[in-house]
Amino acid sequence: MGILNVTPDSFSDGGKHPDHITAGLTLLADGADILDIGGESTRPGAAPVDPAEEQRRILPVIRALAGQGARLSVDTRNAATMHAALQAGAAIVNDVSALRHDPAALDVLAASDCPVILMHMRGTPQTMQSLAVYGDVVSEVVEELAASVARAEAGGIARSRITIDPGFGFAKTAAQSLALLRGIDALHSLGQPILVGASRKGFVGTYGAEPDAKKRAPGSIAAALYAAGKGVAVIRTHDVAETAQALRMWQAVHGYVIQDASDPA
Repeated sequence: MGILNVTPDSFSDGGKHPDHITAGLTLLADGADILDIGGESTRPGAAPVDPAEEQRRILPVIRALAGQGARLSVDTRNAATMHAALQAGAAIVNDVSALRHDPAALDVLAASDCPVILMHMRGTPQTMQSLAVYGDVVSEVVEELAASVARAEAGGIARSRITIDPGFGFAKTAAQSLALLRGIDALHSLGQPILVGASRKGFVGTYGAEPDAKKRAPGSIAAALYAAGKGVAVIRTHDVAETAQALRMWQAVHGYVIQDASDPA
């Protein structure tokens, strides 16, 4: 899953791509199977974006890329934006609030048949870092994600449509995010596909000793390969070409490539 932020203030690539349609096509050419398009930054402390402005940013990009045959996810907390994005050609809804931010989100998605990604977060982008208090971060994230899945199912969203995301960096310290990555196996107990979005996150910078988010591709790829080895279904990344190459090599080493490579070298 390639990340395409249509925002001026994303933590690592805000404002980087003035032509978001071209950028999206490049990510697809680089190996992305899905593009995750967002119009509101949810980095710690980020101010909310009005849904009308969010839609103004992302809907033209969604329409254009859907017209090119791209499989698109919309990264939004707002029910009106979910509905508009699905109408414009998005196929997946990715909500960092696990459908808790907007009370209307459950109804919008119950009326659809699209896949839904539920992420673990406490509070809001403005308050979440004050809520990073856990006795056992792995077991508590599993428990809280289980509650989100149950709530979505009770609201009319079939479990077969739900993917879960542990939410690295959202209401989690660097140490807690690392513990959660180490313990990612525990999320399989919920029986849902798992998405891992460690790309360029703060804990990658902490343990990889790289303060510049744009230079965290190597550490992000290390996290992605660890997650792949634990059976996660989706890797969400800013650095698509590099991550796709690393995953292809990882698959070859682990015997997932059956045919011989054409290059004898």
